[in-house]
Amino acid sequence: MTGLLIGYARCSTDSQDLTAQRNALTDLGVAPTRIYVDHGLTGTNRDRPGLREAMAACREGDTLVVTKLDRLARSLPDARSILEELTTRQVRLSLGGALHDPTDPVGRLLFNVLAMVAEFEADLIRMRTRAGMKVAKAKGRLRGKPPKLSTRQEAHLVQLMVEGRHTTVEIAELFGVGRSTVYRAWHRAGAGTRQQVAAAGELTAR
Repeated sequence: MTGLLIGYARCSTDSQDLTAQRNALTDLGVAPTRIYVDHGLTGTNRDRPGLREAMAACREGDTLVVTKLDRLARSLPDARSILEELTTRQVRLSLGGALHDPTDPVGRLLFNVLAMVAEFEADLIRMRTRAGMKVAKAKGRLRGKPPKLSTRQEAHLVQLMVEGRHTTVEIAELFGVGRSTVYRAWHRAGAGTRQQVAAAGELTAR
């Protein structure tokens, strides 16, 4: 191969590690400084910063190297689009060390098959995720994030807001929350609740 070898690696979740892909790309001859990565991004979305950088780094005569096609794309249209762009720019594509030849009918067939398999696997993952969420929801395990403030804390927060002796920033710091949480609690309380809190405060003052 002539020209530079540009590597690209991707993993779908933040908990996954890119070490194996980096090592494999290095074994294929890619310099560590020429490996571009996307961490925690799925291959179904082509708009990835690491992929953009890898594509931009490729020049005529260079080779873009990935360990597997599904690291590059998880949909057939995206895989074809990327390959077409590389071919137009006279940049070659290496899949795990095997150089793809876009002029070879068998090579094109194999590329399309691999892209379809990658897309199929992505569809299966989405389907399993939806099924798992449905089961968890049915069992009552799927809940939203727990509230940052208890009912009593939120009532106290509203009381302080009604009294008007503290700024929103001070109240947020007092309860250890962001200002957006303070505003949400204030709006949730509603005008009626605020009036009740104010009335209760006046009675206490007497």
